Amino acid sequence: MKQKLPTRGEVIITGLGGAGALTAGTLLAEAASSKYKNVTWFPSYAISKRGGLCECTVIFSNDEIASPLLSQADGVIVAEAAQFKDFEGRVRPGGTMIVEKTGLESKAERKDIRVIEVQAIETAISLSGTSRGANLVLLGAFVGVTQIISPELIKQQLKEAFASNEKVLKGNLEAFDQGLNLVKKL
Repeated sequence: MKQKLPTRGEVIITGLGGAGALTAGTLLAEAASSKYKNVTWFPSYAISKRGGLCECTVIFSNDEIASPLLSQADGVIVAEAAQFKDFEGRVRPGGTMIVEKTGLESKAERKDIRVIEVQAIETAISLSGTSRGANLVLLGAFVGVTQIISPELIKQQLKEAFASNEKVLKGNLEAFDQGLNLVKKL
């Protein structure tokens, strides 16, 4: 049975440091471009590129996209638990928030959104011995819960992006699949 994709998807992905959140957003945007007429990927960095706050907004639609900026989105992925409170208000009512559980000290105050805590760092470490890949665990969890896009499109994009490094490709596919599996029962 073929998955019916939504007519529009919008996600804010936030994190710290290197390229994890931005890479997840890039993968999502590039995967969406194979099914949607219009796709935007809009990155935003804090003062310092490495180690600072970063976020990206991904929007995909068959209709024109008026602006790549969103104050709120249907979906928000928070890769750094300390940013949870800052981004809780950026989820539209009825939307979904996926948040890294490691270091999470706050609980959601809103009752009109779905918040799912994911042990992405712990899962990535169990797979590879490092936290690399936590972004893909979170992306997998998000895709699994929201069904905003076919997981196969993300996997295809991973294969294209990391074709030159079989070891990295294998690890990234495992991390994404683990994210999908973590939320299967939800």
